[in-house]
Amino acid sequence: MEQYNMNLTLKVWKQKNSKSNGSFETYQVKDISSEMSFLEMFDVLNEQLIKAAKNPIAFDHDCREGICGMCSMYIDGRAHGPWTKNTVCQLHMRAFKDGDTIVVEPWRSAAFPVLRDLVVDRSAFDRIMQAGGFVSVNTGNAVEANTLPIDKNDADASFDAASCIGCGACVAACKNSSAMLFVSAKVSQLALLPQGQPERESRVLNMVAQMDKEGFGNCTNTYACEAECPKGISISNIARMNRDYLKAGLNSAE
Repeated sequence: MEQYNMNLTLKVWKQKNSKSNGSFETYQVKDISSEMSFLEMFDVLNEQLIKAAKNPIAFDHDCREGICGMCSMYIDGRAHGPWTKNTVCQLHMRAFKDGDTIVVEPWRSAAFPVLRDLVVDRSAFDRIMQAGGFVSVNTGNAVEANTLPIDKNDADASFDAASCIGCGACVAACKNSSAMLFVSAKVSQLALLPQGQPERESRVLNMVAQMDKEGFGNCTNTYACEAECPKGISISNIARMNRDYLKAGLNSAE
């Protein structure tokens, strides 16, 4: 693929903190390589702003390898940008054309308050995990994997659920700001394995209760979460979690 340079107009959301009113500011960037990542393009812009004695744009990033999920932002109205099953750090500028105007803003959810510019507070996900996303029973020492009687379909489904990176794109894409895809992935990851069975019912009750406490919305099955998830987490996990939640609720009422 031939490399080329482009000039772009960026409209970026700027907000001092969660208590301030934010607004879009317009920036011009020139000679941006088509092979740069989106975050590298932001690095170039921030260098320009710093040299001009202006405040750089705050944005989350860490691994820049599509693993950690930190690089969370809307790009032209889509979570993580125009490419499917992709994070912002793995989005390359060849996805855009010379002369394009690109609109960049943070996740929009009451449960994800803006900390500064494009950085949001996703600690709500941490508290949901603390409520039950773990195995606390003694499972013994590590053994040879082939000695564990786990059906391959269950093992594959658990592995797929475990690929969730907790970026929050599902919340951002949902019109209700629902966290059901994230929570169901973390519930399914353990519910499908023998080690997760002793706490299966308490886990789903506690994690769903914490999710509701954090202020996330309800799921209305629009499938937007699955469509925008960078890891392609299936909404079948939501159905599994709903079944587990119903069963756990009935058993706890006995």
